[in-house]
Amino acid sequence: MSLLLTSLSGALSTTFTLTNSCGYTVWPGLLSSAGSPPLSTTGFELAPGDSRSVDAPAAWSGRIWGRTRCAADPASGSFSCATGECGSGAVECSGGGAAPPTTLAEFTLNGAGGNDFYDVSLVDGSNLPMVVVPQGGSGGGASCGATGCLVDLNGPCPDDLKVVGPDGAGIACKSACGAYGRPQDCCSGDYATPATCQPSASSQFFKNACPRAYSYAYDDATSTFTCASGVASYLITFCPSMSSLKSSVSSTGGGATNPSSGSGAGLPLINDTVSFAGRGDGYSPYPYASASAPSLPAAACPLALAAAAFTWLCAVAPRHRLMRWL
Repeated sequence: MSLLLTSLSGALSTTFTLTNSCGYTVWPGLLSSAGSPPLSTTGFELAPGDSRSVDAPAAWSGRIWGRTRCAADPASGSFSCATGECGSGAVECSGGGAAPPTTLAEFTLNGAGGNDFYDVSLVDGSNLPMVVVPQGGSGGGASCGATGCLVDLNGPCPDDLKVVGPDGAGIACKSACGAYGRPQDCCSGDYATPATCQPSASSQFFKNACPRAYSYAYDDATSTFTCASGVASYLITFCPSMSSLKSSVSSTGGGATNPSSGSGAGLPLINDTVSFAGRGDGYSPYPYASASAPSLPAAACPLALAAAAFTWLCAVAPRHRLMRWL
């Protein structure tokens, strides 16, 4: 009887383990979707090197992200962050979502077909590198593996997308929608279908740097990821290193399976050059910009290729269409 109760208890929750591998403090924010059960916390402080686990109930859906450069106002005591701000005035976000530009991890647990769906999205822009690695999961005929963006895009971000801090350094990178607000950039109005909304040069900046991350609203072809529900837990790492990823992927026990043809399984984990081509419509002030992404040790290149070929499965889900998996 006790064994049965333990098994049922495990099936009723999924564990998210958030790890901060950045050289600075990150304040994770957590938001449950409408109608989804609340989590035990909606925000907390995570010092460099620290980890914290949060259990999510069955059929939970929502977002997890990292806030940076946070502090309490000395006079009012109100808490705020330079990126990922949720507007609560406190460390706990209490139902507030992330203000863009912010890197997002999105989940729908126990969705269609008895599967978990998840992604790392740059559709709202980027503020720090982040990856999601399932632990102990299996694909059940679909793709179940790690996804995310290893590149810190704040430096190479084009000037008209870049958000800078008081010192002039880049602290976040806007999406095309956030920068220009036009329907063709936001996939809205007359551009609200896959046929009419196409990737822009701005979204290609994100896709070139992070091929597995979701770069615009209809990036499904290379960005859908699922694991069988009730089996996997999920490791979410801010500022991951190649060594930490190797360890995390190894701990999955080889549960990942190759996705179907066309899902982007052959895409590299990271490009060694980030290139941005101008929009060609007179809206962007630069015709072409190029910047090298953080270099990797020589030994990391075979690791990235092997991960791309055998373990890393492109799996990022639509920003506004997670509910279709319920």
